[in-house]
Amino acid sequence: MELAKAYNPKDVEDRIYEFWEKNGYFKPESQIYLNPDEKQFVITIPPPNVTGTLHMGHALTAATEDLMTRYHRMKGARTLWVPGTDHAGIATQAVVEKKLAKEGKHRRDMSRSDFIEEVWAWKEYSHGVITNQSKKLGISVDWNREAFTMDENLSLAVRTAFKRMYDKGLIYRDTRMVNWDPVQLTGVSDLEAITEDDGEPGHLWHVRYPIQTNRWEGPRHEWGSGQWAEGATQFITVATTRPETILGDSAVMVHPDDERYTDLIGCRAILPVLGRWTPIISDEAVEKDFGSGAVKVTPAHDFTDYEVGKRHHLQFIEVLDQHAKMNAEAGPYAGLDRFECRKRLVKDLEKESLLVKIEDYQVRLARGERSGAVIEPRISMQWFCNMKDMAARAIAAVDPDSNDKGDIAIIPERFKKVWFQWLNNIRDWNISRQLWWGHQIPVWYFDGMIKKLPGAKDLPSFSQSEKCFCALTEAEAYSQAREFLGDGYQFSLIQDQDVLDTWFSSGLWPFSTLGWPKETSDMAQYYPTTMLETGYDIIFFWVARMVMMGLELTGKVPFDTIYLHGLIRENDGKKMSKSRPEKAVDPLDMIDAYGCDALRFYLITAGAPGNDIKVEVKTVDGKKQVERIEGARNFANKLWNAARFVLGKIESSSSSESSERYEPANLANQWITARANETILNVRRLMDEYQYGEAGRLIYEFTWNDFCDRYVELAKLDFNRETAEVTVRTFDTILRLLHPFMPFITEELWQKLREVASSKFKLGSLDYPALILAPFPQTNSFSERMSEEESRSAELIVKTQMHILQEVITQIRIVRSEYKLTPDKKIAATISTAIGPDAELLKLHREAICVLARVDSSQLVIGQLLPAPDKVVSVQMGSRWLYLPMAGLVDLAAEKKRLSDELAALEQAIVKGENLLNSDFGKRAPANVIEKEKAKLVDAQQKIGQLKERLASM
Repeated sequence: MELAKAYNPKDVEDRIYEFWEKNGYFKPESQIYLNPDEKQFVITIPPPNVTGTLHMGHALTAATEDLMTRYHRMKGARTLWVPGTDHAGIATQAVVEKKLAKEGKHRRDMSRSDFIEEVWAWKEYSHGVITNQSKKLGISVDWNREAFTMDENLSLAVRTAFKRMYDKGLIYRDTRMVNWDPVQLTGVSDLEAITEDDGEPGHLWHVRYPIQTNRWEGPRHEWGSGQWAEGATQFITVATTRPETILGDSAVMVHPDDERYTDLIGCRAILPVLGRWTPIISDEAVEKDFGSGAVKVTPAHDFTDYEVGKRHHLQFIEVLDQHAKMNAEAGPYAGLDRFECRKRLVKDLEKESLLVKIEDYQVRLARGERSGAVIEPRISMQWFCNMKDMAARAIAAVDPDSNDKGDIAIIPERFKKVWFQWLNNIRDWNISRQLWWGHQIPVWYFDGMIKKLPGAKDLPSFSQSEKCFCALTEAEAYSQAREFLGDGYQFSLIQDQDVLDTWFSSGLWPFSTLGWPKETSDMAQYYPTTMLETGYDIIFFWVARMVMMGLELTGKVPFDTIYLHGLIRENDGKKMSKSRPEKAVDPLDMIDAYGCDALRFYLITAGAPGNDIKVEVKTVDGKKQVERIEGARNFANKLWNAARFVLGKIESSSSSESSERYEPANLANQWITARANETILNVRRLMDEYQYGEAGRLIYEFTWNDFCDRYVELAKLDFNRETAEVTVRTFDTILRLLHPFMPFITEELWQKLREVASSKFKLGSLDYPALILAPFPQTNSFSERMSEEESRSAELIVKTQMHILQEVITQIRIVRSEYKLTPDKKIAATISTAIGPDAELLKLHREAICVLARVDSSQLVIGQLLPAPDKVVSVQMGSRWLYLPMAGLVDLAAEKKRLSDELAALEQAIVKGENLLNSDFGKRAPANVIEKEKAKLVDAQQKIGQLKERLASM
């Protein structure tokens, strides 16, 4: 069976995925190989938002979780991977609103039902795109169990969770300060309020407040006359990044231990805008060393000030409306946009000589993730969830001191500190959103007047706007209302208009996808799940909430392991984002250019658990390229070419059935078997320790270096029945090891291998219908007559012998390369060993040395303690010496001059590089540029050492 000369992923990937899916190989029910010693493996996909397309972060998630799933499936664990998507309330609504705006439409001009219809249409479109992209990434999820967070059963799960937590008193309604998006007109979570790590360029305005020290409370003057400040002789200066909120100040605050202001505590400052009196108070919340040590307090528009206001019983004066425009409390600035108000106010302060100075300042502005608008802290009536007790249980689930070892492991462990820190300082969760798309809060209120019929009993006094009925259905709410009112009343109910935060339904994901709250067979079989894999950036907002809600609603942790991968970053360290399109990478573009296997192998081997991956992008002819993905593609091509050799040799070999246990006699066959065993043991250990990147690199080295570059060369010298069998076994092992990393090419090649080799060689792994269902490799017995200890000892001897042979061949090749000898030039060689058995080993394999190192057989001398001939290049290899007479093959004088010139040039380059690093450039240049220059120096120094050694040998 002849393979195409080159591997083309486009000819393979879609066909192979259709083959898997058509045969139902992703379902746990389809598994053939089940190992009773393996614990079942269940994982639910972090549901992508139905907002558009997948990005590189999704590709990393897909590659990692598919690797986990395929590995455990091949180990014989009953394996289920549940797919699905998230309705992503605020994000999806924002996308649809932008789409409608381009069509000249606005949500506020539509009915709620008409808008929801538009969103469902978008959901269907986006879901189709995401599903297609997910299949392109090769994920082996059970599509029959696919879920969407607004499916009927998942909606029932949301309503059930809300009602149970409401009935228990965990969910309540209150007026509090929240993050408010003035464009989308809703409260948002901390996750949706994005703050740049380094802040944004802004200003710090230093403003003087006049002080009335004798506590006289005179009349309130009109702003602008300046009369209220006349005669003031004492001022207190505060610094603010938001001058417009001066209009809502309720106090000026200093630290109680700040001696500069001790005499002013209890006095009154005059608001330098409206002339309103404000007290000067003391509180330890003030940082004495920041600014002047005095700060303004605006309880209605700042989270910290909100708490201060409650502690000191200050006024809560709102000066901004829901659109972030100034309201009537802002006096002459009413109706202005907040930023226009800022400009006007600053000018007026300057005119009144109350503006001390303006400093450049990096401001930590929170912006709405979807709207981009600056978030406003705003007091609002919202639904909240009490988190204190749930957080304590989530801490105990991870804390090894709370039980034997903790119910949940976090990989890597350093994130436990983050887990404990956040949960120990958790605040109650604002779960309501003022949106139309999402799970509408299952609470109903009286709508309009309650009509009392003749003969009905009188009701106790209650507030219709506050009395509510939490129910799973509207019918159940009416039943509760009738029970509350008794007979003889007519009424109607209206459901709460708010929807739940997306994270509420996402928090139920591990069990709602399995059928909860119903008692389904999937819930009984597969819950709790095994693994939660996601990026570390949402450990608080999603992972912790799943643990808390799982414990609260099911009494069990939702998974026993949390694996956190890093983020995809640009080479300068910034998080890769579509907002910087010149650096952003579309995974589908990479699949189109390099193939899915190459992208996946790169993503897995580029990092370690919890570590970020830096992607260096270059643009060539208008197309983005990533060098390391090119390297992974080259690996796929290497594997393909190896398969062409193996299949060609096997197909042309005579039919000869082998036994399950075999004992290779040839050194090369013994060695590759020993190396395969070593690789299998280490890969299994690393995979079980979650070191997937390191495992991938080991497989790469074994495949490329040991099998392709060393073993295949030796196998070509004598491809007999034994070599054919060892070749098939080893290549089968490689494909099974590599399958979780590169599923498409390995399945394609394994099917070809199975077709050609299964009738000739008795390999149990080839009996399976597909590689995806075949067992993960286990070590082969080195000899059926040996114990395991004897077998390992024999393997060590074989590896030592092969190392001696390979080192001789490699060193001769290196010298040939350095002296630029063409392959047709055969050379003489003398090999002297201090150990007799080494000489006998090399004599036994002289043909390999002659063929692979291009040595003239008639001029190859091998012996023990041989003298060095004259005019040779000498290479020491431990207790062995290699002598190569090069005088007749090259002009030694010319070669020495060339090497000397190269040495001088490198020494000059080192001096230049060191001077550059010690100059101003070394202080100003970015860190990544400095590292590159240092790497150049290290490389040059290594080359100098090599050149000096070569000159000495001449």
